[in-house]
Amino acid sequence: MRLYLLRHGQTPSNVSGALDTSFPGAELTALGIIQAQAIPGVLASENVRAVYASELVRAQLTARPLADHLGVQVQMRTGLEEIAAGDLEMSSDEASVRAYAACLASWMHGDLGCKMPGGPSGREFVDRYDAAIDALVQEHPHETAVAVVSHGAAIRVWVALAAGLRPEDATDLRLANTGMGVLDRDAGSGWTLTRWVADPVGGQDLTDERAHDVTGESAEEVI
Repeated sequence: MRLYLLRHGQTPSNVSGALDTSFPGAELTALGIIQAQAIPGVLASENVRAVYASELVRAQLTARPLADHLGVQVQMRTGLEEIAAGDLEMSSDEASVRAYAACLASWMHGDLGCKMPGGPSGREFVDRYDAAIDALVQEHPHETAVAVVSHGAAIRVWVALAAGLRPEDATDLRLANTGMGVLDRDAGSGWTLTRWVADPVGGQDLTDERAHDVTGESAEEVI
């Protein structure tokens, strides 16, 4: 199975630097819509058969152009949402952002017992994200390609752990809006990261250099 794990398009919170992780979440900016519209052209030759998204609005809006292009429905799945910021929700000050990133870095280093202030532990996050991805694998038992639109921090942490990246490489991972990780899974084995696209898949011209995108920046950059 090949998994195209895409981050959603830009939201106002990605511009302002707010830790926006709760339901239903922000919609896309004008740039975010353009970023989403670029995805079908990039994945046109990849034989994607199904499109999934988290239950947050921004993920569904990002997934829709690809699903429309393929003539399929966006299938929403619980468990693919962003890592909850807990007590830090909607904060944008440096101390809060650093605290959020430090917790992510601890998880990437294997300390899954570390808890986000007022939020989940690493173990709780990994368990729910694993369950969501495992359910997709069960739905597609034969070799196929599936696109999943999820969130910056969630994708970076899960990929780092699922693919067994070295901690120093994991904390360097950056993922702009509509950036993408491509992972392969053989029957009976784990995931292998085969491609990492840190910039928007539609090209670097779709990057907003002025945005303060705290959930897409690498943990190393923030802390």
